[in-house]
This record gives sequence, structure tokens and C-alpha cells, in this order.
Amino acid sequence: MKRSSRARLGATAAVCALSIALITGCGGGSDDSDASESSNKPSSSPAKTAETAKTLTSAELKKLIVTKADLEGYDVDSADTGGRFAESKDEVTVADARCEPIAYVLTGFAPGEESAFVSRMASPAAQVITSKPEAESTDPLEDALGATMTIVSLSSYEGDGAERTMRALGDAVAGCTGGFTASAKGQDTEKFTKVSTEKSAATSGESMAFAVTGATEGGGEPTVHAQVVRHGSTIATYYSINLAALGGGKQTKYSVPAAIVKAQAAKLA
Repeated sequence: MKRSSRARLGATAAVCALSIALITGCGGGSDDSDASESSNKPSSSPAKTAETAKTLTSAELKKLIVTKADLEGYDVDSADTGGRFAESKDEVTVADARCEPIAYVLTGFAPGEESAFVSRMASPAAQVITSKPEAESTDPLEDALGATMTIVSLSSYEGDGAERTMRALGDAVAGCTGGFTASAKGQDTEKFTKVSTEKSAATSGESMAFAVTGATEGGGEPTVHAQVVRHGSTIATYYSINLAALGGGKQTKYSVPAAIVKAQAAKLA
């Protein structure tokens, strides 16, 4: 028998409590809810459609962000269930200001000063996570721990805001290789020990990818992955984490799923 999405999402919610900073959006709610292989060097595409070149509203972004119908084998849910590291960027403090764009990506916000923003969480559908018969299957929490969850967000910018955001993010990835610390409301502090560049999943538009290694109280060093792509005045951000890293299990090799990047790029083309 196949596990229900409700059981899987309940298990995921429990996992989220282990490290809010490393996975700020935990799935739940409806798909209609809003949240407020190429070289890694940023590469630009001269093609800009009228829709992606203009500054889009939240309502327009909502129509363009991926849904379950766009991603076979994935569930797509709200990326905001109230368990966020911070409620806004104003509550996030980064010791080294140049690392702020990276911290914003890891805490579920747009990397720059956006005019509109929406986000979703994409995760393998329940039947993909578990293929064993019910009698042989593991606990729902263990199933969820083996999944790679991806926060997908779209943010729109006025003028040259998208270009400036990509430059600032590129500077952050290059200048914050030794890691950084981020805190919420001056209290909860998370330490990230390493930032490294990665190869982007193939897509049109200016793109960059990077990995960030964190530090847990138990001495673990989980690594999360991100890719950021500019489509005209709209920036698509993908932030992936394998939950096994947070649960103390062996971390398997993974990256931002190319299928998600491809599906989102197609909707922005």
C-alpha cells in the first residue's frame, strides 16, 4: 500500500523542528498559498520575453510558479507553515553584510530587494518516497528523512534590480567561502562553515549555483544546495536539502533537482 501525503507531511513537520534555519519552509497547506548542467559562472541569455522582462506583481508570479501539474512525481505545497527562521528579512542579521544574499536564500527569502515574491515547496510524492509494501515499509519519519525537499521561489525587481541582485549574490558566493553566521531577532544564531560554487542545472538565463555547509549541535556538517537563475526582471531561486542530514543519518550525494529547474524555466520562457 502507498503511504498517504498526510502521513509524509506530518513526518516532515517533525523533521523541520530539528533545524529551522536549514529548511525554513515545511510543506503543508494548499498549492494556492503564497509566502510574503552548464558553467557555474553567471551566464546570460539575450532572449527576454515581454512577460519576463517587465516587473511582475505577486499575482502574476503566482501564475508562473511551478505547481504539482508541472512536476510529475512531486508534491508542490505551500512553503510557509509558520515555522520560519524569521518572519522577514529585517529580522535576519548577518555578521558579514556581503553574505546577506546567501543568508536570505537559506532562510526562505528573495536574495535581493524585490518588489514581489512567492514561493512553494516541492518534494517527492509519497508513492515515490516509499515503494515497499506497507508491511515492510519503514516509519513515515524515516521515509521523509530520505527525501530531498526543494524551496522554489520567484521574485520580481524594478529597473536593473534583478541584475544587481545577481551581482551581489555572485560577490557573496566568491567572498564568503569561509562561511558566516546569521541570527534571527538577535537571538537564534546559525553558523555556516563553508560556501562553495557548484555546476548549475542546465537552463536558459543568467545562472549560478552554490553549496553551503552548516554546523549542528551534535557536530554534524550538513550541506545544502542552491541555484539562482535570472529570467529578465524575475529571479527563480531553488534551495534543496536532504532531510537525512538533519536527522543524523548518512548524507547521500544530491543537488538541486534538474527536473524542477527545467519545469520552472519552461513556465518563465
